[in-house]
Amino acid sequence: MPNYTDFSWLRKIPYFCSQAIFSDETINYRIPVEPSQFDTVTVTLRAGRDIELQPYLCTDKTRFPMVKMRANFVFDYYQVVLPPSAEAVRYYFCIEGEGFTLYYTKYGVFGEYQREGWFEILKDYHTPQWAKGGVMYQIYPDRFFNGDQKNDVLTNEYMYLGKPVNRVEDWYKNPQPQDIRNFYGGDLQGIMDKMDYLEDLGIEALYLNPIFVSPSNHKYDIQDYEHIDPHLGIIEKDEGALLFGGEDNVEATRYITRVTNETNLEKSDMLFAALVEEAHQRGIKVIMDGVFNHCGAFHKWMDKEGIYIGKNVGAYQGESSPYRPYFYWKEDGRSYEGWWGFENHPKLNVEGCAKLREEIFKIGEKWVSPPYCADGWRLDVAADLGRTEAFNHAFWREFRNVIKKANPDAFILAEHYGEAKPWLWGDEWDSIMNYDAFMEPLTWFLTGVSKHSTEGRDDLYNNSDVFWGSMSYQMAKLPFQAMNTAMNQLSNHDHSRFLTRTNGQIGRLETHGAKGAEADVRLSVMREAVLFQMTWLGAPTIYYGDEAGVTGWTDPDNRRTYPWGKENLDLIAYHKTCIGLRKENEALRFGSLKQLFGEYGVIGYGRFTEANKCVVILNNNETDKEIFIPVWQIGVREKGRMKTLVTTEEWGYHQKSTTYKVENGHLRILLPPKSGVLLKEV
Repeated sequence: MPNYTDFSWLRKIPYFCSQAIFSDETINYRIPVEPSQFDTVTVTLRAGRDIELQPYLCTDKTRFPMVKMRANFVFDYYQVVLPPSAEAVRYYFCIEGEGFTLYYTKYGVFGEYQREGWFEILKDYHTPQWAKGGVMYQIYPDRFFNGDQKNDVLTNEYMYLGKPVNRVEDWYKNPQPQDIRNFYGGDLQGIMDKMDYLEDLGIEALYLNPIFVSPSNHKYDIQDYEHIDPHLGIIEKDEGALLFGGEDNVEATRYITRVTNETNLEKSDMLFAALVEEAHQRGIKVIMDGVFNHCGAFHKWMDKEGIYIGKNVGAYQGESSPYRPYFYWKEDGRSYEGWWGFENHPKLNVEGCAKLREEIFKIGEKWVSPPYCADGWRLDVAADLGRTEAFNHAFWREFRNVIKKANPDAFILAEHYGEAKPWLWGDEWDSIMNYDAFMEPLTWFLTGVSKHSTEGRDDLYNNSDVFWGSMSYQMAKLPFQAMNTAMNQLSNHDHSRFLTRTNGQIGRLETHGAKGAEADVRLSVMREAVLFQMTWLGAPTIYYGDEAGVTGWTDPDNRRTYPWGKENLDLIAYHKTCIGLRKENEALRFGSLKQLFGEYGVIGYGRFTEANKCVVILNNNETDKEIFIPVWQIGVREKGRMKTLVTTEEWGYHQKSTTYKVENGHLRILLPPKSGVLLKEV
């Protein structure tokens, strides 16, 4: 990682020269963005106008001289055409001037050669067009909306981890510390009933937490990959006994009927198909959650609970079971390996069992194919699958081949923490959930607490140097195809709600209670974060209820129900406004991104294309700040004008348009405390 604090070399060259230099991997500076091995690639470098320069595009083998192709009022544009190649191309720029040489990478301009941060052209790495910068919405189905009370889980319907499940009668009751057995009744019909709301909000894709048959409310311990859970779908055949204190699920005949009856399963599957069709008619895609590293102890392949006795022989029911090789067994022959030691999450022996691999490939293919036609998979703990990294990569390569053959426009997104590049070469995952290059740096800067609300760092709060350094470093590690489609979330089902983080407090449900997550939250900071989210590179993804003011510590408190009838309507309107502005301004979805400003508590950046130039500034301080922004760096004219599109302050937000004159290529603007503004050149 380069030294971001040593700028002594800048004194040797004109400021204008160094700050005018720019290139990136968007369509504005590289055509095509996602080349095949047979394509020539045109790369553009921007530099200051009328400065005697000779730029070179440099790979580890060759220096390609660049030719000046055009100019505008302040910049010269140099280009080079790279020949077709099957190999990936890594490059940086060397700019030779009169008495100086500069080097330009993803990290910026340097006076010395840099080994890191090179640009990269990965061949035949194609991601769906709809996922590029698309506005997504994550739904935890049990907590979104109850559209069919006939399919609700019943109290004492079955036992889960030694205790009976419970139907929560009060939709607005907050989750309890032992929430895993509590069900609120949200379902697929509920999502369909609220499709008008989602369309009106501006959502372009839904990501659903797991919806397959499963005994928990989170459904990451899947019981049957082949079918949608009738508790989320349709229960037509509904007979049998509840347990009423019984501890053996073999006697849970009501549950067994509900989740194994063919009519219930088939109708639930077709309800999902109807949901996808309804979403597609509204221009909304649907992404499913795939949990293939492990399943649940209830799964019919394992059947530890005896749910499927008489239908098939699960691996726990006998060593002669055909599913025995699907799992890792210990020496006693009765114990099996659980993911992270969790007995209810048996780890699947994907690496050691070819038949299991074929099963998973068929499952992956089934749900993205007619009649279901889902638009992709989010892969849970994807890097954990298998025993070895080599196998893991081989598996995901084959999985990608199967999915893309069945549905070429399907999106493959992985949950991943840490270094993801080994999976992002265009032959495995399309992209990732963006923790390192979005959620974490933004959370630290705006709130000073971790994404779990379990750690505080005063040294990171309002620290623009660390923020920009982290963003630059982490974004540079991702291929542009992945960065352009990365899921940029403020909150999700694994982390505290962002609105709770705005109180700057450390806590959990068990120690600080639900009220602690609601205390002293700052809606002004939430609005800053949303403005950033909706104007940044990648796919902004709302966790259901964030837009309505839902709070919560990390799980299970982050899984509160959507507060229908008690929403923060102003916050919803603000989200809708920001989403609308994103769609109206091509720069906010497809434009280049350039850092323009940073000081304690303040960040400013530009998103720009040739025709559309936008600036975003956040002031996270408790006092007014006058900011002097060099908007010329994104091509705003020296004596141009910029107008505000939306302004958020401590009290709320507004769209009153104020026009500012640009003087000598700079914009001077006074920002109130805890505020943000989006401007555009006019």
